[in-house]
Amino acid sequence: MTATFEDFQKLNVRVGKIIKVEDFPEARKPAYKLTIDLGKDIGIKMSSVQIVKNYKKDDLKNKLVLCVVNLSPRRIGHFTSEVLTLGIPDKNNECILIKPDKDVPVGGKLY
Repeated sequence: MTATFEDFQKLNVRVGKIIKVEDFPEARKPAYKLTIDLGKDIGIKMSSVQIVKNYKKDDLKNKLVLCVVNLSPRRIGHFTSEVLTLGIPDKNNECILIKPDKDVPVGGKLY
């Protein structure tokens, strides 16, 4: 299936800053609960991410990440993940976060 440019434009991908990281022991696979500041237009949102093998909690605070902000929320047990934090698999199929390599404004939209 081929996606059109219009399909791509339907996704709202924004830069967020991780402001809080918590363990998520109720998750089936090891995960963290992230609180992410996505700027004044989107606000503060929650996300669940399975990145425990590649990141320590202390290393994530204040890091910039990319998030899809216009997908339907997803229930994971008693937790609601409001945004999809983007990552790609490493050689062990564990998630590596996609993040800007320069300091960019929180809330900036991918284009």
